Amino acid sequence: MAASLLLCRPAIPLFAAKISNQSPLFSFSTPKVLSPLPEYRTCLCPTTVSLFRPENFRGYWWRRPAGTSLGEAEEEKTSAAIIGEDSAAFELDQQKLSSWVAFTVILGVVLAALNVLWIDPSSGFGKYFISGVSRLSESDEVVMLLLVFIFAAVHSGMASFRDSGEKLIGQRSYRVLFAGISLPLAVSTVVYFINHRYDGVQLWNVQSIPGVHQLVWLSSFLSFFFLYPSTFNLLEVAAVDKPKMHLWETGIMRITRHPQMVGQVVWCLAHTLWIGNSVALAASVGLIAHHLFGVWNGDRRLAARYGEAFDVVKSRTSILPFAAIVDGRQKLPKDYYKEFLRLPYLTVTAVTLGAYFAHPLMQAASFGLHW
Repeated sequence: MAASLLLCRPAIPLFAAKISNQSPLFSFSTPKVLSPLPEYRTCLCPTTVSLFRPENFRGYWWRRPAGTSLGEAEEEKTSAAIIGEDSAAFELDQQKLSSWVAFTVILGVVLAALNVLWIDPSSGFGKYFISGVSRLSESDEVVMLLLVFIFAAVHSGMASFRDSGEKLIGQRSYRVLFAGISLPLAVSTVVYFINHRYDGVQLWNVQSIPGVHQLVWLSSFLSFFFLYPSTFNLLEVAAVDKPKMHLWETGIMRITRHPQMVGQVVWCLAHTLWIGNSVALAASVGLIAHHLFGVWNGDRRLAARYGEAFDVVKSRTSILPFAAIVDGRQKLPKDYYKEFLRLPYLTVTAVTLGAYFAHPLMQAASFGLHW
């Protein structure tokens, strides 16, 4: 079987190395001699040499009794052996103050440049971009869809060419280029949505129905725990650390292999229900279509990068939330909740609540741009 190597001979004294599941780096335990036990055979999972790297693999040595089938042994270790990475892992003692100072400086420079070059009406090009797209149609719904599709084409297109681009100009340079093009387009799309969300044809109005506001608020709040699993390593987002394509497997990934798609669908359904008009519906259709494409494209890219390791992760995760858990392919650890009691999830909570209370400020800023 591709996922393991069976050394079909009686076990002899050997040194047992353990790869930590808690740390993103290899940590080898003190060498310990295992007594020879003829009735045991020794297995290594997985064996693909190309996967035996800190950024791609976490596993461990394990032994199974002779007479136990490999399939049974695989089933027993499914929930314990982590082939992918531990999402949202954050070790405070591994952080460098200089890295976070650099992150703060880079964030400030990026936001200042974004304001001057794109947002500010007196100097930015954002108004020309919105004006150019708006000339293509008098329909707010069509313009909304065009903005979403332009962003989607650039964002997914550059993600698809990531491997080639990184080989050509380097990982950090490609991340800067990717963000420098995607971020202005994302801001334009969001601002246009805020300014035109109550335009178009009113299809329904359920805002006065008791409980709807609470349902929309709770759905939107929960959606952000799915939307941003890939931004847990902010130092990579800002290219302070070298950006990597991660094969996450724990945390939210146990529920769905594509949390960003799920979060976007939940957010779109909640906001379309609340606003209830054709512009909101158009925005939701565009965003959901973009993320459904991302499901296929993301799996394709991970398969190309990680090969058999991705096949293993794919076999015990699902696209639909909870599907792998229900059909038994995903075994949740008894202390699964601890995978969410981490600083990145607390940060997502704080930012989501802050964004909710900052809605009036966001709306006022968007209205001031007249996009």
